[in-house]
Amino acid sequence: MSKRNRWLILLTVSSALALIVIDMTVLYTALPSLTRELAATASEKLWIVMAYGLVVAGLLPGFGALGDSLGHKRTFVGGLVVFGIASIVAAYSPTPAVLIGGRVLLAIGAALMMPATLSIIRVTFTDDHERALAIGIWGAVASSGAAVGPLVGGVLLEYFWWGSVFLINVPLVVLSLAAALLLIPAPGDRPGRNWDLVGSLQAMAGLVGFAYVVEEFGSASPPYAVMAAAAVGTVGMLLVFVRRQLRLKEPLIDFTLFSNREFTLGVMTAIVAALAIAGPELAISQRLQLVLGYSPLQAALYILPAPLAAFVGGPLASLALRRVGAANTMGGALLIGGLGAAGYLLCYDANLVLQLICFAINGLGLGASMATASNAVMNHAPEGREGMAASIEEVSVELGGTIGISIFGSILSGVYTAFMVLPDGLGVPDAARDSIDEALIAAERLPAEAAALVTSNAHAAFDHAFVAVIFLASALLLGTALLVRTKQTASNKAA
Repeated sequence: MSKRNRWLILLTVSSALALIVIDMTVLYTALPSLTRELAATASEKLWIVMAYGLVVAGLLPGFGALGDSLGHKRTFVGGLVVFGIASIVAAYSPTPAVLIGGRVLLAIGAALMMPATLSIIRVTFTDDHERALAIGIWGAVASSGAAVGPLVGGVLLEYFWWGSVFLINVPLVVLSLAAALLLIPAPGDRPGRNWDLVGSLQAMAGLVGFAYVVEEFGSASPPYAVMAAAAVGTVGMLLVFVRRQLRLKEPLIDFTLFSNREFTLGVMTAIVAALAIAGPELAISQRLQLVLGYSPLQAALYILPAPLAAFVGGPLASLALRRVGAANTMGGALLIGGLGAAGYLLCYDANLVLQLICFAINGLGLGASMATASNAVMNHAPEGREGMAASIEEVSVELGGTIGISIFGSILSGVYTAFMVLPDGLGVPDAARDSIDEALIAAERLPAEAAALVTSNAHAAFDHAFVAVIFLASALLLGTALLVRTKQTASNKAA
């Protein structure tokens, strides 16, 4: 294969990956608009965001194995077709339920494509240095794409309706599909592997149960009995999944891969980095629009330094890998990301330039973290199991993002509810304590003085919740960096 074609293939799969990860966060700037247009409740709003990541994470292991069996070009092309159709369904959704269904269909297309993107890179780039750079670029796209999602949403919402954030996918899908059919070599004979659909559904059911418990915990009146039953069912389903995988000759997830230290650290780093991108960005995007009054485009431009720095961080990480090794690079990248988040916590209401610098430092660290994690996982994949390794890495990314939205979304909701004070005697509906969106809608129906009081209380309550989210994100990044460093030191002593 010519060198030019190799890099064109990288461009093709990276473009598709950008579509996938942008769709995880593109709704952040669109949430206020679609919540108003579709009359979505606080719970429906979270499920509109979370459904995508949950289904992707649940199906990735199965679809990774399917790609190993059928050929990754076939699953990549099939995923593009499904993704394009789903984008049209989501764009013209008349109700929250239909939009959630469209997001599920988008997730099925994404789950078909994602393992194929890394697997195609693995088999296309045979030179170790070229492969490290290619995977570094893949990681940079993964982290910067998730961070640039709100920018895409903000630009589109400045001129079009909220459905445009999905409709924009269609021409990009068509271009990627044409390039894939022309450039990516047809798969040769593949070793027969079973596709464990049952295992995929078990994993997805466990993840959905987990998300439900976390999401309801942050509501104003949690249904504790139902949550307890869901928690027991979730743990049971995940245990059944693990036991099934350990018994199968060809499991979706080969847990022996985790005996390799760098592989395990790579998975852990990918989860934490994705979590630290998706969760805080949800809080920041909403604060900018609902508290500070930014337009979607202004909010998106404010966030822009993070994805730009993340895109630089990926290739830089591939260079650092050669000098200091994967574990040291991962630890250092997480430390940089954590320091950026901690700095932002100290200056989020201070000078704008300082805020943007902290944002860029955070993005640089998270982009480098994601790229290094991808290299650590894929470089320890056995021959013929590229799809499995890729699916594990991408499950980590999607799971981290989904957990981030679930946990931080619940913290945001729970802390807001705890601090939101409804004035007596004004007839403000209790729903105003569930979310800031509901409070601002309720304020529109009140006299000017009462509306100002409700709005002020809602802004103050949301700021408490915002601070809690950023503090926990920075603590998580710094704590994980310390853990990686400790494990590396212990490993060096043992050697």
